Amino acid sequence: MAQDGTSRQSAREDVRRAVLITEAHTSVEEQHRARVRKYLFIMSFRIPALVLAALAYAAWQNPWIAMAIVGASIPLPWMAVLIANDRPPRSDDEPSRYGWRAQNTTAIESSAHPVVTVDADVDDTPTAEAATRAAVTAKRPGPVGT
Repeated sequence: MAQDGTSRQSAREDVRRAVLITEAHTSVEEQHRARVRKYLFIMSFRIPALVLAALAYAAWQNPWIAMAIVGASIPLPWMAVLIANDRPPRSDDEPSRYGWRAQNTTAIESSAHPVVTVDADVDDTPTAEAATRAAVTAKRPGPVGT
């Protein structure tokens, strides 16, 4: 018995049920601030890239170098928005909220199907009907103009 009148077993169970503060998710405001910081960090490269392009053109009089720097800065706003709008990665214990679940179904029906067997004493000689069919297909006209 513990000093407060409870057994050690119930105290252990309470510890197992306790939620640690380190397991708590970050608040929405904190996530938003982190996303804004990511966005501003990526976008902070845009204006210096344009200034660098102007300096490169002034220094070397080569428009291709300046255009390459400007071209590298073009996708920065798009990347900044995509990265900033991304949520933190899901933890392993977080449930998926997607409603549809794949049923345990098979592609082929599981019911029994009759087995068709072929008797060994089948006559292999062509019948009159098979001979007529072969004669009709042989008399079909070919392509027009031949």
